[in-house]
Amino acid sequence: MSAAKAVQVLLQPTDNARLANLCGPLDENLRQIEAAFDVTISRRGEHFRIAGDPVQARLAAHALEHFYELCAEPIGIEEIQLGLVEIANRGRPPLPPAGLITRRTDLHGRTPHQVDYLRQIQEHDITFGIGPAGTGKTYLAVACAVDAFERDLVQRIVLTRPAVEAGERLGFLPGDLAQKVDPYLRPLYDALYDLMGFDKVGRLFEKGHIEIAPLAYMRGRTLNHAFIILDEAQNTTPEQMKMFLTRIGIGAKAVITGDVTQVDLPRGHKSGLVEARRILKDVRGLAFTDFDASDVVRHPLVARIVAAYEKSVRNEG
Repeated sequence: MSAAKAVQVLLQPTDNARLANLCGPLDENLRQIEAAFDVTISRRGEHFRIAGDPVQARLAAHALEHFYELCAEPIGIEEIQLGLVEIANRGRPPLPPAGLITRRTDLHGRTPHQVDYLRQIQEHDITFGIGPAGTGKTYLAVACAVDAFERDLVQRIVLTRPAVEAGERLGFLPGDLAQKVDPYLRPLYDALYDLMGFDKVGRLFEKGHIEIAPLAYMRGRTLNHAFIILDEAQNTTPEQMKMFLTRIGIGAKAVITGDVTQVDLPRGHKSGLVEARRILKDVRGLAFTDFDASDVVRHPLVARIVAAYEKSVRNEG
């Protein structure tokens, strides 16, 4: 890319401390912006040169200007990555009027699909969140569960998922029930700890206000006044999915999350999530939110990886 075609950015007013905060240790923040827009950034003082696709270079220039305004204090990689998602989704609809009650005061939907997902969960008793890894579907579901519990809208939170991982079966794992299921539910645990705090989550487990329940153990139960999250639902069979959906009782909410491109069921077995979408698409009272690469809230490269796989699938089709 010639110098004439590169985008030049001059950040004013000149402030060496802000520039250092913008670039981050060893220019790590700049590397995040480069990865997000597939450009190359070089700088001399407050002068930045951005080489790459002209459209992407202009977006990267806008990102530099945006973050420079926020750099009175050091800014970390997480803030950069979350900010990049928001920049990519300018013009999104307004947030739901009621904020979520969690330890994360900055928690909100950062893409149009995430905002829609939060609305769907608030307005429906059963919500499906379907899309690739890193789109926030599980984390936001847990946030809504915590919010409902803190507002006394439900009496307990129930976490469940099928135990299907690379050929392992639940019975092969050592320990009691909780220890057997722990590895499978770790993403849900991590979200709970982040949103409620380790000590509080521990106390709620002891009191039974938070419960882990392998999907295989849900049969025959009726869950009243509970917020139930079924994670990794692409690995349910149609029979399991029907069983789960019919467990939901009075005053309960359920969120079902999964990625239909990562089914680990044995070859020839149908995914309960795929079948549920086909069978229930016209049922009133249910909501479906679809996520895609533009919703990925992780390292900028993850969105490009997801997009590349989606393109490959379309080309094969």
